[in-house]
Amino acid sequence: MEFNEKMVRRQLAWRKKNIGDQRYGTQRGQTRSWILPPELWEEGLWPGIRGTSAHSLPAYLAREKIEKDKAVHNLRSSWAQCANLYFPFQRDRAMLAGFLKQHVSSRVESVEAVELEYAAPPPLDPQTLLGEPASGQPGANQTSPDVAFIVRTAKGRGLILAENKLVEHSFYGCSGRKPEVHNPNAKRCLNFGRLYDDLPHQCYQLQWEQGARKNRKYWDHLRISARGRKVLRQCPAATGGYQLFRQQALAEGIAAAGTYDLVASCVAYDERNSALIRCLRPAGIGDFRTGWAPLFDGKALFAAFSHQEWVAWVKDHDRKGRWADWLLYVSGRYGY
Repeated sequence: MEFNEKMVRRQLAWRKKNIGDQRYGTQRGQTRSWILPPELWEEGLWPGIRGTSAHSLPAYLAREKIEKDKAVHNLRSSWAQCANLYFPFQRDRAMLAGFLKQHVSSRVESVEAVELEYAAPPPLDPQTLLGEPASGQPGANQTSPDVAFIVRTAKGRGLILAENKLVEHSFYGCSGRKPEVHNPNAKRCLNFGRLYDDLPHQCYQLQWEQGARKNRKYWDHLRISARGRKVLRQCPAATGGYQLFRQQALAEGIAAAGTYDLVASCVAYDERNSALIRCLRPAGIGDFRTGWAPLFDGKALFAAFSHQEWVAWVKDHDRKGRWADWLLYVSGRYGY
């Protein structure tokens, strides 16, 4: 909460200095000073990716049929922050490649593309692999990582999927435990040994069929390691790891198909956000950065890198000053 409050103050100071229109906006029925009117959402983007720029984010979203996040007009939006930090570097892929090679896998040789709200084509799409609804689209009602880097390795292609966080306190709880879905015994998720020994009868994601909703296939792609069986007190998705769980299942499903030489599930996070770092403690994981990967036996890698590490990398490797304006922006906007 302390980090969130500091980010609110930073965004208000930034808004006063950089946005002329000081009208308050509304999100989920709440009107707040750090929320812009929806029509001003582009004011929260780095100028180099606004609609009038040569590398327009709005044009990319329209072309790729991606639905932008509904909270994008909130100045604390991690979706907008992700776009501000990583989308501009589709035109400097060498910079990204060096960073990913250092912080994700030494097998990364180059970057081919940077994609927001990534969804692979069938049969590696979320509908086929995870059993998610066909009505979903990138950015809405499906597991689509915030940003994906399509890379080259010495042996072929690689895919790095990343969930991006700013002020969020967790990776959120499982949708199968929400009161409105009428899970007859949501507490069963809190005994991992009993759950994992009888997934078909204990996991509501495998029982919950309602209308067009069919059983999800997340567990089809995940195998808990011996260490995971020892460490986990409850389902890792139950109360704070649902997004990570789904992304891990997607990464494992893609990795098992053999299309890519390298597949990684990642988190890009703010190192000041201690609540997020500790959010999986109820499951027995003190720090998601080091505790998540050992839970699984599989082909997909897991890595976490901070926004601060990324910005520091650009600062250290931008020898021609190409990104000076961007560095000034992310420093003033986010404190990086």
